[in-house]
Amino acid sequence: MALTLVLLVVLIALAFEYINGFHDTANSIATVVATKVLSPGQAVLLAASTNLIGALMGTAVAKTIAAGLIDTQLVTVTPIVLICALLGAVIWNLITWWWGLPSSSSHALVGGLCGAAFAAASNNWNAIIWAQGGSHWWGEKGVIPKVVVPMVTSPLAGFILGLLLMGVLFSLIEFLGSRKGWLHRLGRTPFVNAVFGKAQLGSAAVMG
Repeated sequence: MALTLVLLVVLIALAFEYINGFHDTANSIATVVATKVLSPGQAVLLAASTNLIGALMGTAVAKTIAAGLIDTQLVTVTPIVLICALLGAVIWNLITWWWGLPSSSSHALVGGLCGAAFAAASNNWNAIIWAQGGSHWWGEKGVIPKVVVPMVTSPLAGFILGLLLMGVLFSLIEFLGSRKGWLHRLGRTPFVNAVFGKAQLGSAAVMG
């Protein structure tokens, strides 16, 4: 019975990853495909390879989900808990995909895990680590510092950085366009289009 549950966890986890592929990764390559910087095949290959590299290079997110959100002294993370968490995330991903809503698969998984653990602990809110202090603010564990705060601040940080970088780019183009000789040629539209295309390719790789 235990082995059957473990195999079921693995199968549902694979289903979650498959759905995550067309739910989240498709959004990360939409821009480069729509602007014809890359073909769909090239974009999929780039997204798949960069996602694999990212998964192999870092384990911080995996550690947070495994040990930074649920108090294992109050709830035992059994295969049943994992199955419920994964199914909750899968169902929510399919709903948001069908309705065309922007939703993160990672946040869906966090919500599914917290909900399953809360139910397994007989509706004890203390089973969820809301915030647990560390030596530094970035070393804290819990849903609030690891999930809620980044979820709120990331769009704001992206907006500010995008605004600043676009302002710098426009200023650079204007400066190059006003120069003579090779600087003037660099400021022309073909060069700008080429640089913009390379920048799109690089940003898509980072997002993937």
